[in-house]
Amino acid sequence: MAKRKNHNLPLSEALQDFIQENKLQKGIDKVNVREAWKNLMGKGVNNYTTAVELRNDVLYVSLSSSVLREELNFGKSKIIDMLNEGLKKDLIKKIVLR
Repeated sequence: MAKRKNHNLPLSEALQDFIQENKLQKGIDKVNVREAWKNLMGKGVNNYTTAVELRNDVLYVSLSSSVLREELNFGKSKIIDMLNEGLKKDLIKKIVLR
């Protein structure tokens, strides 16, 4: 049972407590990764992105262009660094492009 706190908490702290108590962080991370991909990769790449899914520490990205998939394969480590930096945590260790 969660303990009641009698003092005022900042909303961000209260939300973080709620997220931890209800084990919601993985779901929030999955949504944040999709948003980070969309924002950091730009419109050109997003037009060919059909799915972005985070499982454990592996990001699976489905692309409708084999040419783009090959191009992105060369920059996987840079993409991982950009996404983790955008997420402000080391969430992604590997990217699988399909």
